[in-house]
Amino acid sequence: MQTAGMNMSEKLFLINNKGLRRRFHCKFAEKSTPEDRLLPEETLLWSQSLENLLKSKYGMTAFQTFLKSEFSYENIEFWLICEEYKKIKCSTRMSSRAKKIFKCYIEAEAPKEINIDHHTRDLIRQNVKTPNTSCFDEAQKIVYSLMEKDSYPRFLKSDVYQALHSSVSDCIKV
Repeated sequence: MQTAGMNMSEKLFLINNKGLRRRFHCKFAEKSTPEDRLLPEETLLWSQSLENLLKSKYGMTAFQTFLKSEFSYENIEFWLICEEYKKIKCSTRMSSRAKKIFKCYIEAEAPKEINIDHHTRDLIRQNVKTPNTSCFDEAQKIVYSLMEKDSYPRFLKSDVYQALHSSVSDCIKV
């Protein structure tokens, strides 16, 4: 099966579900431009902190793939949306986006409801009435902490991470 033209998420899906770990990684490690290569050092950095993992383009993709497989993708999705939200300059756009985020992730029975306490939920409900760049900060901290203490350690033990790291390392040794 050819992996050319596939994005990283599609390739990770194949790695995780079709047993193409070594074949994919050797091909991936041989890409022509150094900045496109996934190196063992980078996968080792991921194991040092969630922050390092999320700073890496490929680390983020691998973690997202893992969270999707565990049905907890809403956490990273919410965290990323909050990062983008903080960059909004226009108050009208900020207000509109804050309401959408609240409706999708914060309110009770939201389609992608994140796991936060009712005090934080009430605080954000108030914050959204007069939104600013920090109105989701408390929920974002809670979600980050949940990922760091729960999902991230499981990711490091997962087949996805173990296969990525060992396959990239094996390709370099060959």
